[in-house]
Amino acid sequence: MTQSKDTVVLSFDDSIQEKRYTDESELNCWHYDHVFGRSVKGVNFLTALVEVGGMRLPCCVEFIKKDFWVTDAKTGKQKRKSSVTKNELFRQMLRECPGKFRFDYILADSWFSSVENMICCKEELKTDFIMALKSNRKVALSLEDKNNKKYISIETLQSGQQTVEVWFEELDFPLLLTKQVFKNENDTVGELYLACSDLNLSYDKIITIYKKRWGVEEFHKSIKSNTGFAKSPTKTVRTQMNHYMLSIIVYTKLEWLKQRTDKNHFAMKTQIYLAVQQAAYNELQKLSTSRAA
Repeated sequence: MTQSKDTVVLSFDDSIQEKRYTDESELNCWHYDHVFGRSVKGVNFLTALVEVGGMRLPCCVEFIKKDFWVTDAKTGKQKRKSSVTKNELFRQMLRECPGKFRFDYILADSWFSSVENMICCKEELKTDFIMALKSNRKVALSLEDKNNKKYISIETLQSGQQTVEVWFEELDFPLLLTKQVFKNENDTVGELYLACSDLNLSYDKIITIYKKRWGVEEFHKSIKSNTGFAKSPTKTVRTQMNHYMLSIIVYTKLEWLKQRTDKNHFAMKTQIYLAVQQAAYNELQKLSTSRAA
């Protein structure tokens, strides 16, 4: 069980490791990638990451397997589909975590902000959440408005460092809604809508806690860059899964070493490579030295 007095968050996110040259299977197949705005061939996996005491550890990882075929109604072509959706996996993974360790908030992006997931967090597991919302969601500004079915789009809410108590049609409990406006690197304006089930949090606290979700993004980046996650030469689903899980174990080892060395994963990888190159160079120098007469 987690003993830290710090705020402990459990962050969820999925990622795709592109594997265009690997044979297609239920594991390595086509998934829509929101980063590129198109489908890519690769491995899609969902991670639950706990962050506490400066450590970010994957406590549950599930791979999305498209295990049966369906016929597309528009094109008539067959395509793979998963018998378990990512939102169903989200709830399955979430139910496995209580009792194993303590966490204060569940963090997720708009993909996982369904009413079913919110109910699972708040009512079933009795845990608060902060989730991003898509801009087309509608809310009532009071219980009376909810009873009168008077809903407005969250896009109409004014920006500013404040929270608004809102009601969703399908939920029996209120949420705090925040709207954050920010500038992207290309000078475009972005908006982030967050729904929080803890009515005692301030605007600043909600934003600060949700920023911790970035840890799961860094986890995905590290296992892809530092553990050889994509470099499996295996051909079967079972051996590929073994390789991916070993890569995740390597990440955990790097995270443990980070606490001892105060170096990030990329710095440690560079240090190891330099040491190997130096050892190889020294050995080459020995081989190149002529024998004494």
